[in-house]
Amino acid sequence: MSPSPLAVIRDPDSAAAALDPIRQQLLAHLVEPDSATGVARRLGLPRQKVNYHLRALEQAGLVELVEERRKGNCIERVVRASARAYVISPETLGAVAPGADLPADRLSSAYLLAVAGRTIRELAELDARARKTGKRIATLTLDAEIRFASAAARAAFAEELADAVARLAARYHDDRAPGGRAFRLLAAVHPAVPDAGASSQAT
Repeated sequence: MSPSPLAVIRDPDSAAAALDPIRQQLLAHLVEPDSATGVARRLGLPRQKVNYHLRALEQAGLVELVEERRKGNCIERVVRASARAYVISPETLGAVAPGADLPADRLSSAYLLAVAGRTIRELAELDARARKTGKRIATLTLDAEIRFASAAARAAFAEELADAVARLAARYHDDRAPGGRAFRLLAAVHPAVPDAGASSQAT
């Protein structure tokens, strides 16, 4: 069984463990299973140091045991990262995490960041529930890049997009549907971040 493609870190202690530079090295290496001895040899680190960090990562749920195998009089533990990549949920920030009290200004980057943070937080909760029940989450993601000829064209697109979403929401929203379930829809437009070395504009 391969590690999860992506895991959300929701616990502050786990977030602190993942942010340590050495432990990030270990997590990147442990996409494939390995022992502390193997990791130490490949990364050029003392085995005792690797063992210390691996224990911390395992306690944080970021590394999991694959197998134990006997080598002479010793038991060698083979572990791997619990996921290929991680994202930290804003809920790890506790009282200073973005909340619903930010002004709902659709042209504000702060509002977009707050909504994106809420999306990560809610999906993390849904993912945890889905894993417990063995179910999948019903989601849809649309991802596109558009090059606008001018600021006026960008503004016109934004207005048309907002109108189209409002019409679709009004058509399909049904407060009285028995057994219906509410879904969130997030449509966002922001400047694309170019690849390193490419010329860019901030806005």
